[in-house]
Amino acid sequence: MWKPLLLFITVLLTGGYLVLIGYYRMLFKKLHSFKIGAVVPSTKFSIIIPARNEEDSIGNCIASIYNQHYPAELFEVLVIDDHSTDATSAIVQELQQQYSTLKLIRLADEIKGKLLNAYKKKAIETAIPKTSGEWIITTDADCNVDKDWLRCYDSYIQQHQPVLVAGPVKYTNNGSFVSVFQCLDFLAMQGITAAAVSANQHSMCNGANLAYKKEAFFEVNGFKGVDNIASGEDMLLMHKIKTKFPGKLGYLFSPEGVVSTSPMPDWKSFFNQRIRWASKAEKYDDKSIIAVLFLVYFFNVLLVVLGIASFFNSYCFYLFLISFVAKTLIEINFMSAITKFYKEEKLLWWFPLMQPFHIVYVVIAGWLGKFGSYQWKGRKVK
Repeated sequence: MWKPLLLFITVLLTGGYLVLIGYYRMLFKKLHSFKIGAVVPSTKFSIIIPARNEEDSIGNCIASIYNQHYPAELFEVLVIDDHSTDATSAIVQELQQQYSTLKLIRLADEIKGKLLNAYKKKAIETAIPKTSGEWIITTDADCNVDKDWLRCYDSYIQQHQPVLVAGPVKYTNNGSFVSVFQCLDFLAMQGITAAAVSANQHSMCNGANLAYKKEAFFEVNGFKGVDNIASGEDMLLMHKIKTKFPGKLGYLFSPEGVVSTSPMPDWKSFFNQRIRWASKAEKYDDKSIIAVLFLVYFFNVLLVVLGIASFFNSYCFYLFLISFVAKTLIEINFMSAITKFYKEEKLLWWFPLMQPFHIVYVVIAGWLGKFGSYQWKGRKVK
């Protein structure tokens, strides 16, 4: 009796997943790379960088921003030091001698000992009223940007008149197994983000490369209503703006718009990061996102269950093998298009090897994101 039921569940989840990834690939292939137009730069940007114990990377991040092919009078940089215990603030202060539009804000001076659950949101929220630009761009202290990054944003804004623009992000690969794994996993998420935009469905974005009009931030009351959620300073804000300004969101699908950031250095920090991301899933109002997350999660749960049962039952083994191979093939087809855009085709050779690890990771991170706690930047978060 159990075999027909298991077959039904397997066909349902596997078929649904294959249709979903095939749909995303079709949407991704429809995208055309945005080209910087022959426009006179006019957008004033305020770039906000929350930083906590980032002495090893903050200098390079700031230097890459100030190395822009963009008028210096049209952008400023605000670093918000989130209770760093290293030399982050000292490095920024030293760089202020070189860059006159570089500002330093110490979050500890602003909140005066108040305990929070969402320090990054508070850092951004504190910085925005102190900005002079009409557009806010957030990035992270371990990021580096292309020399035409701001020109690309400015050109897109002038051509499309959006109120929010999400940009692409990729990890730098140091060659380690954990680094390659993260690069592939993150490229897949970026590909889905871009594909959804192709269907006018802004479902994901990343705070390492996100721009929005300052007045739009205030019109949706900033992070009010989501300000106690540790993660989601990017996606939850985007969904608030999407609700208020339908049809006014964009995506910077351009090689010049890509921001590079470092992967987590080890498995522990990687899982903490992904659990942090997964913890905000139930906060989305968009039911289509919940449905997609549900399908992806339980398809991977099915594969884990079938994989374990395969040691004891040949029927389960055949179901597992068919679903596993189908998953791998459809994903490689999708990833080939993504890695081509990001110029990371060499990573594709690792993809089949990473499959078992990725299945287990999705199940663990999803479960702990709902029921567990995690460490982030030296703080324990529930």
